Amino acid sequence: MLATQNIMDQMKQSIAALRNLPSVDQLLKSAEGVELQRHIGLKRLTAITRAAVSNMRLKLRSELRGENGYTTEYLVAETWKLVQERLQLEGELGLIGVINATGVLLHTNLGRAPLSAAAIKAITQESAGYCTLEYDASVGIRGKRGARVEALLCELTGAEDALVVNNCAAAALLILKVLAGEGETLVSRGELVEIGGDFRVPDVMSSSGTIMVEVGTTNRTHLADYERAINHTTRLIMRVHPSNYRIVGFASSPSLAELSELAHSRDLPLYEDAGSGALEDFSVDGIKDEPTVGELINAGADVVSFSGDKLLGSAQAGLIVGKANIVEELRKHPLYRALRSDKLRLAALEETLESYRRGTAFQEVPVLRMIRAREDEIRERALHLIEKIENSSLELNVIAGESAIGGGAGPTSTLNTALLAITHKFLGAEEIVTSLRNAQPPVITRIAEDKVVLDLRTVFSDQEDSLVLALNQLPHQENL
Repeated sequence: MLATQNIMDQMKQSIAALRNLPSVDQLLKSAEGVELQRHIGLKRLTAITRAAVSNMRLKLRSELRGENGYTTEYLVAETWKLVQERLQLEGELGLIGVINATGVLLHTNLGRAPLSAAAIKAITQESAGYCTLEYDASVGIRGKRGARVEALLCELTGAEDALVVNNCAAAALLILKVLAGEGETLVSRGELVEIGGDFRVPDVMSSSGTIMVEVGTTNRTHLADYERAINHTTRLIMRVHPSNYRIVGFASSPSLAELSELAHSRDLPLYEDAGSGALEDFSVDGIKDEPTVGELINAGADVVSFSGDKLLGSAQAGLIVGKANIVEELRKHPLYRALRSDKLRLAALEETLESYRRGTAFQEVPVLRMIRAREDEIRERALHLIEKIENSSLELNVIAGESAIGGGAGPTSTLNTALLAITHKFLGAEEIVTSLRNAQPPVITRIAEDKVVLDLRTVFSDQEDSLVLALNQLPHQENL
């Protein structure tokens, strides 16, 4: 009998709580609802609020507490809490700026190359509205999309013609489809790499329709291997930049010049997938195995594809340069229209390439500036930053370290740097990393030898105040 009475009392409490649950309309008309509408709009807020009320209803039906715990005020507060949690989650899923203190210049997870001031201006002030994307203002007729970018690429690489698509995988797909979609493509087994977890050379080749013919072995491929594999169905010889994969020791492969001589003696085009695609010689900076695109053209490649957002230092794009007849064939294929670049990308590329043309790229393009930053300069910045830290729970030291290029560029090369090493009297390294990642803006760091380390090579000078604030806001001894 007592058990039955308890159940009846609980049902009454649940019914009373459900009656106190605010309606969606009540919430939208409240002060909080009116304020949120100005920021996110009525339609979106209505959908989120409706979901929050539904979740609260389910919660009330599954939980039981004293009748006083289910007052209207309590339920309104709890519902708004659910709305705020949903908004915060949506914000975290969107794109937000971060401070990259990892020392990885082309950090794929953080957007690779940051744009130059000129490229940002071109996007926001020149191309964001109406612009001369396919219009020749000098004569008042239809123009060619990306004409200026293509002309600059030809000038900077020595190629006869150029084309821009939306990324490097698209460039490879287009080249393979057009040049070898109905035949065979020869490629060394040692170059069948997977890049970034979602770009696999065999998969792209298969999607293009070409038949992949593997030559040589994983570690050694000879010119004779290519020569023996050529037959009446061979349409293309392809050479692939291995990105962050290297075979060391007993390994060898033909030079590009040797492959070019063989390909041309058999009337076959030679395609070089150059990956990062350097326009400048980075060997003086200690970056190895990154020949310039101009060198690849001079060595005999008929068509070369490379990225716009890696060592070039601009927006994501697949850049294609090579023989005029080949590039024109690519331009006329229907697939090109599906892969061609948009106005924002072209605007950023144009300004970036203009800086190379002016000879000011190492001063204007952030990635190039970071590559050239000296260890003593970075150390001086770190020491100056330490002077601004007022958090007594932190122990800060400057130690020697290495920066990475990232993005599959120069994988065997690192840059000497100075790291700001951080330990905390009460927090472990993972806790510090989490706290900094939750700062506004988020500070992305790394851990080395149980210490959190910050590499100012990849931190912009105008971000230093935010970085100091994030470090000072880490828990202090007095508030632990």
